[in-house]
Parts: sequence; structure tokens; C-alpha cells
Amino acid sequence: MGDEVPVIRVVSGEIQRDGRYLLAQRSAHAVLPLLWEFPGGRVRDGETDEEALARSVRERVGVVATVLGQVLEVEHDYPDYRVVLAVYRVDIGEALPFAVAVNAVAWVAPDAFGDYPFPGADRKSMQALLSDA
Repeated sequence: MGDEVPVIRVVSGEIQRDGRYLLAQRSAHAVLPLLWEFPGGRVRDGETDEEALARSVRERVGVVATVLGQVLEVEHDYPDYRVVLAVYRVDIGEALPFAVAVNAVAWVAPDAFGDYPFPGADRKSMQALLSDA
């Protein structure tokens, strides 16, 4: 038996307004429960990253997302699988996100990210974004 672990492609949206970023807290029943992340989700078979991200943002925080360019991509190994996380800049206009399929949403300034626990892949993407800022 090989050492290959499943690879899961995930997309998330960097949604910024007035110097703050939209974060979503994972459901208590989700994998990695109650951790914070940019809104997004798993890319389903047959979906492009952009389609998956628009769907996930709508399902999780109730707003229509216009997916702009990719910002970065990181890989992170969890014990039983590897995540490839692609982060895209997203525009939601003046829409007001709310918790639909997440526990909570918050607009957070980058200097307060340390107050919000992130999953490993998301922590890597946040560090990369902040180092580029």
C-alpha cells in the first residue's frame, strides 16, 4: 500500500471592506469545528475554482460573489489528507454577509487575526497574505 493521501482542493474568498476582511467561523459539526477562515469550500467534481467559490460563499454567508483574480495557493498536510487551498480576491459589493451554513461571521482587521484560531492551511494563507501586505 502506498503512502498517497487524498488531496482535497479548497477555495476561499478574500473579501475586504474598509480595511477589514470577512471571516467565517466553521460550524460546530464541521471538520475542524469552530475554527475561523475566509469563506469558501471544497471544489466539487466538474466545478471550476470560480464556480465552487461563488457557490460556497452564497451557501455559507448568503451573498453573491464576483470572483476576481487568484491571490495565492498553499498546501497543507493534515493527518489523513492534504489540502490545496486557493485564495481568490472576491467582490460582494455592498451586500451584508450573515451566518447561513457557518456558526458566525466577522469583519476583522489583519492585526486582530491572532485572536481568531484558523485551521493549518488557512493559517498558512493568512501568513502569506500578511507578509505580502
